[in-house]
Amino acid sequence: MLKQSLQQKQLLRLTPQQIQFIKLLQLNTIDLQQRVDEELIDNPALVSGNEADADEEIVGDNTKEKDEKEESELDSDGENVSVEDYLTDDTIDVKEYVNDDYDSDGFHLSDEGPDEEKKEMPIAEISSFHDALIEQFDAIAKNEREEIIGNQIIGTIDDDGYLRRPLEAIINDLAFSQNIEATIEEMKSCLQKIQTLDPVGIAATSLQECLLLQIKRKDRNKKEVKIAEEILKEHFDDFTKKHYEKLCRQLKINDDELKDVIHVITHLNPKPGESMSISRPQYITPDFIAVEENGKLKIHLNSKNAPDLRVSRSYMETLRGYDSTANPSKDLKQTVQFIKQKLDGAKWFIESIKQRQNTLLITMNAILKKQYAYFEEGDETKLRPMILKDIADEIGMDISTISRVASSKYVQTDFGVIPLKFFFSEGIQTEDGEEVSSREVKKILQNAIEAEDKHKPLPDEKLMEILKEKGYTIARRTVAKYREQLNIPVARLRKEI
Repeated sequence: MLKQSLQQKQLLRLTPQQIQFIKLLQLNTIDLQQRVDEELIDNPALVSGNEADADEEIVGDNTKEKDEKEESELDSDGENVSVEDYLTDDTIDVKEYVNDDYDSDGFHLSDEGPDEEKKEMPIAEISSFHDALIEQFDAIAKNEREEIIGNQIIGTIDDDGYLRRPLEAIINDLAFSQNIEATIEEMKSCLQKIQTLDPVGIAATSLQECLLLQIKRKDRNKKEVKIAEEILKEHFDDFTKKHYEKLCRQLKINDDELKDVIHVITHLNPKPGESMSISRPQYITPDFIAVEENGKLKIHLNSKNAPDLRVSRSYMETLRGYDSTANPSKDLKQTVQFIKQKLDGAKWFIESIKQRQNTLLITMNAILKKQYAYFEEGDETKLRPMILKDIADEIGMDISTISRVASSKYVQTDFGVIPLKFFFSEGIQTEDGEEVSSREVKKILQNAIEAEDKHKPLPDEKLMEILKEKGYTIARRTVAKYREQLNIPVARLRKEI
């Protein structure tokens, strides 16, 4: 049985403008540039500074005449009467798009950083190691069929040089893409040939196989090489776990001989694919720049965060032309509606960019205020404990907003380019009741491990005692957590012969 009822609910709904702002906020400088370029392509009503100048040239002298006409039509309150009379409820308020912020002067932010000289970076033409492998294999393939099978296997090799896809799956790939029914014997034969190519160790299915492929190319008459091959074949698990005493007993060798063997193994390449990969260097573009002005540190936004965006003047001329048309056709009305949507989109995008810049500056200035001692000296022990909520409460914004600002953003300081996430850390109380950053504790841990005797590395219990002597009472499991966060293995795996 159907019946009607009233129900009152409280819902939180984000407007398209809010969603656009959230997406822009989490972008770094490089991603923002790409997003602006995409918007310039998608929305013809939005133009950059250079395009806007060209746009004005196209409009020509009519622009000046129209501006003079608008000035003569202003009433005592400074409102454009002609536009008000012409625009109805289903059109758009042109005045919102022809003001100084969006049209004549473009869009700028007063607290942006200094302009950077635009330079085009030369890009070298590079070929992947897959191309080099294919070239080598084609020279030794006995026929076209083997060449196709070998190329299919090579194309499946990961960038680090390992073949992780099963041969059975590659057989299915060949049947689907090349219409070739290959046997597992053919696949294994081709794989063995590929594994003889350079770089040595390529197309291995595991680390153990990769190292064995390399050790077999060395002078196996040498004792240390012979023992190294035996270790990799028969005692690989004990070797990876650094059970050195056990290896010495099983192989009947002393510590000096084992040290020579370890030297041979550790000088093999665990990722042979990377030895041929010539990748372009990854440059980090800072979003903020910390500079000293009159003895005080100040934050500037990277100038690339303030794109010169404006609304197309030719689009505005089209709207004004609609005003002078007595009986506009259906097509003209549709055109005006399209222009209205694009102008709305352009305005929202520019407003979102402006809101993004203001939010970035407010947040970064709050971080600078909180971590001022670190920005002055660059000493990690000067970092104060700080979490996202601290900054959110300081500037009156939501924690999610601060999280988006801190995500993938960098600040340029006198001590290098630093990610914003670096400044956020938990707080720990000392015996005196003083709250310090967990990053300070991690720095002490790292220094202690670097200075330890590698023949007798410090266990977590000993590290806990060292911290306690310095006034930091921390549980052993917390020490282990911080050590893992520093990517430092347990004491047994840090041991050296």
